[in-house]
Amino acid sequence: MTSWAARARVWQVGLVLGLVGVCGAGATARADTTLINASSNINQEMFQEYNAAFTRYWRGKTGEAVTIKQTHAQSTNQVARIRNGEEADVVTLAVSLDIDTIAAAGLMPSDWQGRLANHSSPFTSTVVFLVRRGNPRQIKDWNDLVRWGINVVTSNPKSSGIARWGHLAAYGYALKQPGGNDASAKLFLKRLYGNNRVLEYTARGANNAFTKNKIGDVMITWESEALQLVAAAPDDYEIVVPSVSIVAEPPVALVDKMVEKRGTRKLADAYLNYLYSPEAQELLVKYYYRPADAAIAEKYSKRFKPLSLFRVDEVFGSWQQAFKTHFSDGGVLDQVYDPYRNAS
Repeated sequence: MTSWAARARVWQVGLVLGLVGVCGAGATARADTTLINASSNINQEMFQEYNAAFTRYWRGKTGEAVTIKQTHAQSTNQVARIRNGEEADVVTLAVSLDIDTIAAAGLMPSDWQGRLANHSSPFTSTVVFLVRRGNPRQIKDWNDLVRWGINVVTSNPKSSGIARWGHLAAYGYALKQPGGNDASAKLFLKRLYGNNRVLEYTARGANNAFTKNKIGDVMITWESEALQLVAAAPDDYEIVVPSVSIVAEPPVALVDKMVEKRGTRKLADAYLNYLYSPEAQELLVKYYYRPADAAIAEKYSKRFKPLSLFRVDEVFGSWQQAFKTHFSDGGVLDQVYDPYRNAS
């Protein structure tokens, strides 16, 4: 072989090896996938810790690195963004109706809630009251929230998923009283909202009003949020568990059109299913959610006080019907809450 031919051969081998190296590097880069979770504000800290646990699990199982991009906003805002084209592989929101709205836009099937256990809710909560330490206003049940002079703090059901749960819990309580009917339940809500000066736009806004600005005698909120606040400041707050409340079921779902576009279906499926794993269920309890796993729920049964609970479909038929009746324009909320009178 002539010297120039030998040099050409060496150059060709080097080029092939270089291309192999580039392709190998590209394969490694493609394994480092990004998953996008559009979540509600209230779960920001919890999902930050869950994301770290899932990335460890995924690397151990597959050897692949994954980056979780987390976005947080009110559930209704997240829905609007996704319907307008913002990317999200999975959604972890406050109310199933919000995900139904995404499904109605053709981004996932309408029967999405049946794809995971427990109505696609890997954890639940309920509605309780947070009061000042010592309970100076002696609040014991829902009927105490409509007493004259009691200042109630909550967020606006028009914009806050947690507030919708609270509204329906109060309405359900009134219906279950002796002689309770829709007329008496509306009157009860009218008196309840009459004890609220301003409906905060977000659940975090209500939280800040009660805890940081020291507004109000009692805050209506999720049990998980109330337990976290008491754990952080046991000398300042305590929890009152009402006689009747609602099962709050925060749902999770995969956005089919988006995972097909981004090639993340397998990863997104694993991300949601891992929420039901023993490790994740233990983490959810850390943030004071009631776990879906029966064995873990029994393990922590002393943490969550027993109370009479009802589901949305048992009292209101469905979330779609509850929204139409209570939160649409002209619905029950508009009938019982006068923002001008309350602000005066």
